[in-house]
Amino acid sequence: MEVVLITGLSGAGKTKAADWFEDKGYYCVDNMPPALIKNFIDLANTGKRKIDKAAFVTDIRGGLFFGDLKEAVMDLEDDMNVDFKILFIEASDETLIRRYNETRRNHPLSDSVITKSTIETERERLAELRSLADYVIDTSSLKVAEMNSELDKLFGSKTKKDSFVINFISFGYKHGMPSAADWIIDVRFIPNPYYISSLKKLTGNNKKVSQYVLKQKVAMEFTEKLTVMLKEIIPCYVKEGKYSLTVAFGCTGGQHRSVTMANEFYKIFTDEGLRVTLEHRDL
Repeated sequence: MEVVLITGLSGAGKTKAADWFEDKGYYCVDNMPPALIKNFIDLANTGKRKIDKAAFVTDIRGGLFFGDLKEAVMDLEDDMNVDFKILFIEASDETLIRRYNETRRNHPLSDSVITKSTIETERERLAELRSLADYVIDTSSLKVAEMNSELDKLFGSKTKKDSFVINFISFGYKHGMPSAADWIIDVRFIPNPYYISSLKKLTGNNKKVSQYVLKQKVAMEFTEKLTVMLKEIIPCYVKEGKYSLTVAFGCTGGQHRSVTMANEFYKIFTDEGLRVTLEHRDL
């Protein structure tokens, strides 16, 4: 089992790092008491749903529990069934102070305005853990996309196909648009099978309906052009640190055209070897 312990200075970017690991398919747990990490791993290995990679965010927010971390680290390093790595995230004092002032959040070690003294105290408490870290990332001058790029180099898959997920959704406009969509594509320009008596009560999951929709010249041209566009755009999203794209196809009721198109693009990009999901919201 692959296990990554994400730790470091408060405000340095541990949450952003956890987001990256979650996008990569890791089971992520934030602020778990260190003593329970080994129990979680044992449970994951014996449970019905096998978890083969997990990431744990732990830091001084754990208070008294944080003292158990050294023992937890030693246990994980000694476990022959665990591929264990420690990722330490840090930043300069000036950067951390600026970030806390911008967000107006309290530092775990201070109930008032953050100071260099507060940060120095945290550095001292984390010094031993930092010395054990396999990887250290300083985020002082890094944008999120640049940080993700660093994580790609350290932990990421070697191919874009393994790291990027395309989510295809079908929906009906009369039921409202999906809020989670990055792209919303209106396919009501395609002739509607609803007005064909033999197809009216069927859905886009039916072969007759999908054949009717996809044989339309305008649908064929649209499918070809959108496929080319998506293939060209995906590497750009990856370069900017984005690891998923949700494309929603909408028709009037969400039964015929949108379902057909979502199914078709799901098939196209599955055949391309990409990670793809499919949801018919209004069926």
